[in-house]
Amino acid sequence: MGDMFIRHIELLGYEKRFFPSQHYVYMFLVKWNDLSEKLVYRRFTEIYEFHKALKEMFPIESGDINPENRIIPHLPAPKWFDGQRSTQNRQGTLAEYCYTLVNLPHKIARCGHVVSFFRVRPDDTSPVTDSQIKKPEVFLLPKDSKKNPTDITGPIVLQTYRVISDYEKSSRSEMALKTGEMVDVVEKSESGWWFCQLKNKRGWVPAAYLEPIDGPDESEEQEPNYAGELYIVQKSYTAIEEDELTLKEGDTIEVIHKLLDGWWVIRKDEATGFYPSMYLQKSGEENSPVKSELRNRSAPPRRSTIRNAKSIHKQGRKQISQETYRRNSRKYIQSRRNMKVNFQEKANVIIEKNEQEENRSKAQPAVPPRPSKDLIMNRCTESTRRKIM
Repeated sequence: MGDMFIRHIELLGYEKRFFPSQHYVYMFLVKWNDLSEKLVYRRFTEIYEFHKALKEMFPIESGDINPENRIIPHLPAPKWFDGQRSTQNRQGTLAEYCYTLVNLPHKIARCGHVVSFFRVRPDDTSPVTDSQIKKPEVFLLPKDSKKNPTDITGPIVLQTYRVISDYEKSSRSEMALKTGEMVDVVEKSESGWWFCQLKNKRGWVPAAYLEPIDGPDESEEQEPNYAGELYIVQKSYTAIEEDELTLKEGDTIEVIHKLLDGWWVIRKDEATGFYPSMYLQKSGEENSPVKSELRNRSAPPRRSTIRNAKSIHKQGRKQISQETYRRNSRKYIQSRRNMKVNFQEKANVIIEKNEQEENRSKAQPAVPPRPSKDLIMNRCTESTRRKIM
């Protein structure tokens, strides 16, 4: 494989830390060319020192010789005292700076200075803490931060979930779990893999092994939509459980229920069943290398397959049986067919009426009888009568 380079940097928010002294660090999700994703933390003073060194390395591109040639973005200098307000207000500028930085010419965006600065450090995975100091406070950017970069959410927006069963990780990007542990969810993906942190550990975790501690289980899941959304199968899958479907790449299906564990209920003709959401792509959307690489991974475990789950919730939202899915799906399909038949019948009636009207308009007019010779003689002019005589 060639040299490592960064393909995207996303600013997630910032953390307020209390050791060795109170300060703020920005949280960046760095996506590399090998499709790995790493979470790194940087203070703004570090970012500004990095920025100054980058300008010295590329004086022409930084506008030192001719301001019109500047392509390296501006970055304001840190203040004498960086409090929460300045840290918060700077996020929009910093997010735009990272976006521009990654899209600069390769000699800048892929240089060793940029790569080394955003590479994972030991304190990114194991930050220095003190057990007597309270837990860092996390502030995340809202989903619509591009529309309004100054609108920042309040503190402690990370949700805490409880682990309901032991899980052994199968790759370096995942995180092992023990029953009863409390983890903070940083990012939720529709694929059923969530990015979580537990003390000094961070990694991807199957959502099926987690339950919220402040509400009933499955409370975040959407209601079924039997109208269905069109999706295209991007990877074949052979059913293992009885309630799953076997599909081939290129099949068109309808998604009727999106579940948090990454296994969606889909409809193919009149059959319904579970299918891994990471192998599906919405109709009309373009494929991407990231999605293609994600499909090379195995599907996350299903919630129903977790054995000996120790959940404190006696009963969450009532689970829907596969028979209920099929019955409601058949009702919807039948109602859709009835609507189609009624529409065709009405259309046929309109066509018949139009044809009758057209036939009537095309009918030949009746030919009047030929007038008698006496009638012609009475009605014609004197000149015509002389000619006839």
